Amino acid sequence: MGTVTLGVSIAVPEPYGSFLQKRREGFGDPHAHGIPTHVTLLPPTEVDDASLSVIEQHLAEVAALGRPFPMRLSGTGTFRPLSPVVFVNVVEGSASCSWLQKRIRDASGPLARELQFPYHPHVTIAHGIPEEAMDRAFEELAEYEAAWTVAGFALYEQGADGVWRLDREYRFGADADADADPGTEAGVPAQDPLQAAVPHRTGASRPPATSR
Repeated sequence: MGTVTLGVSIAVPEPYGSFLQKRREGFGDPHAHGIPTHVTLLPPTEVDDASLSVIEQHLAEVAALGRPFPMRLSGTGTFRPLSPVVFVNVVEGSASCSWLQKRIRDASGPLARELQFPYHPHVTIAHGIPEEAMDRAFEELAEYEAAWTVAGFALYEQGADGVWRLDREYRFGADADADADPGTEAGVPAQDPLQAAVPHRTGASRPPATSR
C-alpha cells in the first residue's frame, strides 16, 4: 500500500493567480513554479492510496453544504520572525475559509488532523528566501488588491518532483440553506465577521498552519 501527499485549497483565479505566482518567482522563491497560487484549507497531508475514494466523497459532502462567498485580498503581511513567510492578506472571506477548513479536518472524517498553529487564511508570496527579498515582496505588493467570488475548492496532489497538481475540483452545492445565519453549520457564511481581524500589512502573531 502506497501513500500520497494531498492538499485542499481555494485557487486564486486568473489573472490574479498567474500574476502572483510570477511575482513569487521574481522574488527568488524556488518553490513558486510548483505551487499554484492559493488559500490553504488543508495543509500538506500524507494519506494512504486506499483512502482516496473516501476522501473524495468526504470533500464532495463538505462542498455540497457550501455556497459561494466573496473573497478580497488587500496589502501584505508577514509571519516573521517566527516563520519566514510574506503573504497577501485575505481581508474578506476569512470566516468562510475557517468554516470550510474545520469541516474538511472534522474529527470524524478521513482528513482529521491537528494544526501546528491556529488557522490564518492568506496567500503566500515569499517563503524561506533571503530577508532582503522578503522585504521587497512585502513592500512591492503592499498596495495589491484583488476580489472575486469563490464558487468551490479543489484537491491537489504533490508529485515526486515536488509540484502540486490539480486532482479534482469541488463546486459548492446550489441547495445550501440561503436563510441560515452566517457562521452556522448550515453553509458557508455569506458575510465575513472576521475580516476586521485580518492584519493589513502587519505581521500576525503566529505563523500559519502551512507556510506554502
